[in-house]
Amino acid sequence: MLKRRSAGILMHPTSLPSAYGIGDLGPAAYAFADFLKQAGANYWQMLPVMETTARAGFSPYSSCSAFAGNPLLISPQMLHRQGWLNKRELETIRTLPADKPDFARAARLKSRLLDSAFERFQNSGQSHGDVEAFIERNRCWLDDFALFKVIGRRYPAYTWAQWPAALRHRDKNALNRFRIEHREAIKREQFIQFLFAQQFSALKRYCNENGILLFGDLPIYVVYDSADVWAHPHLFKLKPNKKPSFIAGVPPDYFSKTGQLWGNPVYDWSANARTGFDWWLRRLEHNLSWFDLLRIDHFRGFEAYWQVPAGRKTAVRGAWIKGPGATFFDAVFRRMPQAPLAAEDLGVITAEVRELIAAYELPCMKVLQFAFDGDADNIHLPHNHERNSIVYTGTHDNNTTLGWFQRDTTASIRRQIADYLGRPVTHRTIVSEMMRLAMASPARLCIVPMQDVLELDAAARMNTPAKRAGNWRWRMPPDSLKKSAAQSLKALIARYGRL
Repeated sequence: MLKRRSAGILMHPTSLPSAYGIGDLGPAAYAFADFLKQAGANYWQMLPVMETTARAGFSPYSSCSAFAGNPLLISPQMLHRQGWLNKRELETIRTLPADKPDFARAARLKSRLLDSAFERFQNSGQSHGDVEAFIERNRCWLDDFALFKVIGRRYPAYTWAQWPAALRHRDKNALNRFRIEHREAIKREQFIQFLFAQQFSALKRYCNENGILLFGDLPIYVVYDSADVWAHPHLFKLKPNKKPSFIAGVPPDYFSKTGQLWGNPVYDWSANARTGFDWWLRRLEHNLSWFDLLRIDHFRGFEAYWQVPAGRKTAVRGAWIKGPGATFFDAVFRRMPQAPLAAEDLGVITAEVRELIAAYELPCMKVLQFAFDGDADNIHLPHNHERNSIVYTGTHDNNTTLGWFQRDTTASIRRQIADYLGRPVTHRTIVSEMMRLAMASPARLCIVPMQDVLELDAAARMNTPAKRAGNWRWRMPPDSLKKSAAQSLKALIARYGRL
């Protein structure tokens, strides 16, 4: 449960400015933390920070691991400060665009820098007890992940389901031979994860010391081509050939006549329960070591989830299957009594899901862009917000507020906004009006996307869910963190008792 009124900004690190093709955990992240402090904001919300892949369009919601951090977020400047890179190596990748992230080029160039850092680590001749301690502490997931990555590079055109049978089915002798033959490459992957954890932990420590809490995001599902499904196939509904029996999605609704197929394998919750939900509890503990508050995406899947037989072209012929519900959350809170979790509860949510959220006093979400449909009982209208909730002007899946007003609202919606406010609204006033509504809400936490703080239009949109390419590409201009913007935001935060 959220205890006090506060405010924060949604800003994924890849959107930060940098000279290295993609925002990262370097100086710009610390400058953003300073901006949050100057603005009186207490929370920095991020999207998932797990490793992304080109195959999944570098989506932060489609990671090849539920545990491994994203190497693209490792800052070359911080590696230089730590002695892992020299100045000449640092200068070699200052050739990437600053306005849009170039994920593919950044991945190639950063991989070369990480090669240099690993070589320096190998040749240092010094004892690196901190690296070895990290590897030992994270062995329960790191060994399998590093092995998965190196095998994947050996067979780059294939998913793990197409690897040689001995590797696909995790034959012990075959895996041991591979480990011996590729010992150095495996150690490199472990070292990279150490670097990520070191940089992320340092940023979290800096934020916490300055009164800022990190707010993370946890997708309920993992992708099929991931270290987790390969290493723990018994926890998912797979066929004997290890391919999915069912895949996740959502049924047809007002927005889609055929529903949505996500492609993720669904969990075998009975198998998970027999282990005491061990993998899930370790996953939550791992994420909560990075974040002070954690949103669970598609929370309703714990109460009931839509599964579709694998191979279907649409989600129409699926079925609702009961999830683990209270049994799962009882296990979570037995292990972590104060686990700071929040529920993503957008879309069509049943009374049973609401009861599950209420039973564990989890904060839920309100989004102002969904509020103006003419129904005074709409749960997203500010007068209907619960205290134990998180209000947004919009999320990463929404247009920016200005883009929404200019492109997505009808005359009826614009009229309802004006009626609710008691005054006319225009494209010049809509962002400040929506931010004021959010800050004034009874909801204890108010989150505003950075694009709305900067009053940007649709060109700054982070993600369009129905769009297959071109997402996750917004970059904040380097000169955006002005003192005047921080002062203006702080005045708004103070006015509504959120300091």
